Amino acid sequence: MIDDFFVFDSVAHVFNFEPKNAFGDPGRMFSNHLYAFHTTLTPEGEPKLPPEEFLRQWTIDDIHRMVFDESDTDMLVAMPLPLTDLYHDGLSPWQECAELAARDPERVVFWGSVNPLEGRKALDLMERQVGEYNARAFKLYNVRYDYGSPYPWRMDDPRVAFPIFEKARDLGVNLIGVHKGVPLGPQPIEHTQTWDMDGAAANFPDINFVIFHVGLPFLDETCWQLIRYPNLYADLAATINFIVRAPRMFAEILGKLLFWCGEDKIIYGSEAPIFHPQWALRAFRDFRIPQDLCEGYGYPQLTDQAKRKILGENLLRLHGLAPVHGL
Repeated sequence: MIDDFFVFDSVAHVFNFEPKNAFGDPGRMFSNHLYAFHTTLTPEGEPKLPPEEFLRQWTIDDIHRMVFDESDTDMLVAMPLPLTDLYHDGLSPWQECAELAARDPERVVFWGSVNPLEGRKALDLMERQVGEYNARAFKLYNVRYDYGSPYPWRMDDPRVAFPIFEKARDLGVNLIGVHKGVPLGPQPIEHTQTWDMDGAAANFPDINFVIFHVGLPFLDETCWQLIRYPNLYADLAATINFIVRAPRMFAEILGKLLFWCGEDKIIYGSEAPIFHPQWALRAFRDFRIPQDLCEGYGYPQLTDQAKRKILGENLLRLHGLAPVHGL
C-alpha cells in the first residue's frame, strides 16, 4: 500500500518478445513499438533496459517480483494478449497469466482473452478459461491480422462481438476490457478508435466495459462516451506513465476524465513490465493538477479520495472484491 491507499494494478503482461515468437516484420514492429514506449516514457534514474534485456521472454517470477517485491502494489490482474496472428503464443500467453494467478490466488486475478473472429473456438476457450482457470473478466483486441494485413472487427458487431458478450454473461462474467487507441505495429489508427463502444455499452447495459489507455489519442471522444454510459470505464494503463516525463500533459488527460466522468470510473494500470510500477505509483501519490488548469478549465482537483478510488477501490468494486489489509 502507498500510505493507506490500496493498490490494485489492472494490467501486467507475461511478455514473450523472443524473435522466433514473432510472425515476421509485423510482429517485430509491434515489439519495437512497445520498447519505444519503455525508453521514451521511463524517466531518467529509473530502470530503463537495453533492448537485449527488454526484448526477451519474461517469466512469471519476473512479473511477480517486479510488481509485488519492488513496488507498493497489493493486487494485480494477470493480463494475456490474444495476438496469435502476430505471435505464436499471442505475445502474453493466457496459460502463463493463468499460472501467475494460480501461484498467488489471493493477490492475482486472471483475465481471459480470446479472438472473437474464431467463432465457436473462441466461445469454447472462454468456457475453459472461466471453468478451469477462474477467469474473472476478458480482455479483447479489435485489430487482427492475416499474414500481416489488418483485419479489424468492432465491439458493436452483432455477428462477431455480441456472441462473446452473451457467452460472458452466461458464464457469470460482467467485466470486459478492450484495447483502444495506442496504435502499435502496423495497425491503421482508425481501427483503434472508440466509436464502437456506444453500441456495446447500449446493447449490454449489464456488462461493464473498460476502455484501456483511455482511448488515446481519442480522449475527447472517449470522454463523451464515458459520461453517457454508466457501464463504461477508463483505464490509465500506458497513460499514467506520462506523469513524470510530461506532467502537464498527464494533468490535462486526468483533468478531462475527472471533469467528464468523475473519480468513480477511472482505473489504474501499470503495464508492467513495459514500465516498472513503482515510479509512476509514487509520482501519482504526490500528484496535483496545476491550479491554473482547475481555474481555466474547471477540472476538479485530484484529491486523496479520488486517488484512493483510482488506485484500487474502483477495480475492486468491479470485481466484487473488498480490500485485503495487512498484505
